[in-house]
Amino acid sequence: MITKKDRAIVVSALKHAAPYIRLFKGKVFVLKAGGEIFADAAQTNALMEQVGILHQVGIRVVLIHGGGPQSTELATALGLDTTFIDGRRVTDGASLDVATMVLNGQINTRVLATCRDLQIPAVGISGVDAGLIRAHRRPPVEREGEVSVDYGFVGDIDSVEADILVKQLDNGLMPVVSPLSCDESGTILNINADTVAAAIAAELNAEKMILLTGAAGVLEDVNDPQSLISYIDRAALDQLRDDGKLADGMLPKAAAIDAALANGVNRVHVISYKVPDSLLLEVFTNEGTGTLVVNDIAALTPAEQGGESL
Repeated sequence: MITKKDRAIVVSALKHAAPYIRLFKGKVFVLKAGGEIFADAAQTNALMEQVGILHQVGIRVVLIHGGGPQSTELATALGLDTTFIDGRRVTDGASLDVATMVLNGQINTRVLATCRDLQIPAVGISGVDAGLIRAHRRPPVEREGEVSVDYGFVGDIDSVEADILVKQLDNGLMPVVSPLSCDESGTILNINADTVAAAIAAELNAEKMILLTGAAGVLEDVNDPQSLISYIDRAALDQLRDDGKLADGMLPKAAAIDAALANGVNRVHVISYKVPDSLLLEVFTNEGTGTLVVNDIAALTPAEQGGESL
């Protein structure tokens, strides 16, 4: 039986969320979730329940998923080596086959199945479909005077055909995007999911890009989970990178955040999927749970800086 106290809590929560719902209804949110989230059925369900609530209150959601841990696991089972340079995966021919199986097969289908269970009208799509993401193979890259590095079948994005996603959103659907693409000759290319999220967010003029990761957010000290930075601007984020305080998977995330903000996205959030209901707390409260990244901290509202209600 629901007590008077429980009813008061529910009513208070609804009243608190109402201004945010009014503010974000009809706006586009681009969410990127790492593959580690989808390795566990309970974690997948918990995240997609939150995504479903965003969809149900009128937020136009595009979800981009990664698949790194699953790709590494399958590659290891097949006796293949996995190489990372500056947090980015090197993709040879065999690794590309693995990425295609994992991203388009295992993870995209698993997310869609969960969406069906939760009655979220989702549709799976990759960057290959209808030319959603046009890309070319990355040429060898020089690394600080060392020999050049060939990332293999890794793509750099040329353009995003945003109308393909807009048509789905206009029809009440939620696109679930796999970060694979191909070049003009049909060669399949693997693209970092954070990079894909930033490009899509920019083309859709997204209100927010939200990166869900295992880390609490952006940390002042990568070895200290308590050093979470609540809000930061691009210049300070660049300084953290230059000071060597960003490592491994946070490096491509920082590049994606910079690209999104530079191309018109006003707010980027980095939050942990491990915190219960972190997505809802980040969207519907000013306190949030992770790190908010903006072009200029001076542009933040007093509420965003002080954790006050709208």
